[in-house]
Amino acid sequence: MIPLLLVLLLALILFGAGFAVNVLWWIAIVVIVLWVIGFVARPRGGGGRWYRW
Repeated sequence: MIPLLLVLLLALILFGAGFAVNVLWWIAIVVIVLWVIGFVARPRGGGGRWYRW
């Protein structure tokens, strides 16, 4: 019974990690797209940064 529970627990952990990694990939894609848009749409005069940090 214990090995079965351990395998089930391992499967749940791997599923949770896979879901978290998938969500992090989507967040990274959104951040990169926003950065590219900000880089392209920056002010023409002076070449200042569009972000404050």
